[in-house]
Amino acid sequence: MKALVYQGPRDVAVLDVPDARIERPTDVVVKVTSTNICGSDLHMFEGRTTMETGRTLGHENLGEVVEVGDGVDRVKVGDRVCLPFNVGCGFCANCERGFTGFCLSADSDTPGGAYGFAAMGTYAGGQAQYLRVPWADFNCLVLPEDAEEKENDYVMLADIFPTGYHATELAAVSPGESVVVYGGGPVGLMAAYSANLRGASQVLVVDRRSDRLRLAEEAGATAVDDSRGDHVEQILDLTGGGADKGCECVGYQAHDPQGEERPEATMNDLVASVKATGAIGVVGVFLPQDDGAPTELTRQGKLPFDFGQFWFKGQRIGTGQANVKAYNRRLGDLIHRGKAEPSFIVSHELPLSEAADAYRHFDDRDPGWTKVILKP
Repeated sequence: MKALVYQGPRDVAVLDVPDARIERPTDVVVKVTSTNICGSDLHMFEGRTTMETGRTLGHENLGEVVEVGDGVDRVKVGDRVCLPFNVGCGFCANCERGFTGFCLSADSDTPGGAYGFAAMGTYAGGQAQYLRVPWADFNCLVLPEDAEEKENDYVMLADIFPTGYHATELAAVSPGESVVVYGGGPVGLMAAYSANLRGASQVLVVDRRSDRLRLAEEAGATAVDDSRGDHVEQILDLTGGGADKGCECVGYQAHDPQGEERPEATMNDLVASVKATGAIGVVGVFLPQDDGAPTELTRQGKLPFDFGQFWFKGQRIGTGQANVKAYNRRLGDLIHRGKAEPSFIVSHELPLSEAADAYRHFDDRDPGWTKVILKP
């Protein structure tokens, strides 16, 4: 089968690889019909992770079940399914508590597994024609009859829609509150969209790319261009002293408007722009080690954090990757009932054969490249 293979920093290619196959009775094989390029894929593409060469990328996957193992009971051949990027067993202590992003059974050095992702197991990614899905009865979200019609919406359930929603859950966004979202990429846009779904009275998105800021406004948010003056002051002015809640959707490769990498920037700006006793949800990726970071401290995964101000303001922070299964069924129901259309962020639908070029455009932040869906 054809698959997108990581060959080293900024070097990916569509190659022939062994076919995905049933390895355990609880597996299924899915013919992939949609698979997204994620901002997290770019960390690996740029060589900023421990991703091994020869691995197939892709953790935002949707497709049709074409083969089932003897131990699979619920999922059937022909089902159209969306796969959470988390690989969970469903029966370990963390999965039982709903923390499927931190599964203790995944073949990973740390809690949690994911398709085609550095340091999260050996699972092949889904930027390929076929994908093996372990513990399939647990991991497959079987989609309703409008699955093909709304495929570009449903594929967002694999990661970015639940992850954006997770940011608002970590921040405990409630109806009537104001929310500031740092980062207007796909996850940040989904956080802003989710904040409005949760009844926020005011949502602001901080970024500097005009295409992202336009989409933020389409999602019902106020665009804050941080290249046009002090964005913290803009937020304080717009919210009358600070937002009630904040969402970090950038991660460890944050840059200031001058283009300098400052991994701590968004965290400290959130402390400054969220009110006293407010809460902050952090879903941007931060790593315990980053050899490409700008300082010795940040290369160790440590940030110069404004803890004194954070403590003095009595703020709270929730962090970590989304436990997708905690949200994907309910968010899928919103799509099915016409209450949510997350595909509004999609800019490109491309065949798998164009994946390498798509990575380069997306990584260069070329204008208009906001979200790419590959169609194997």
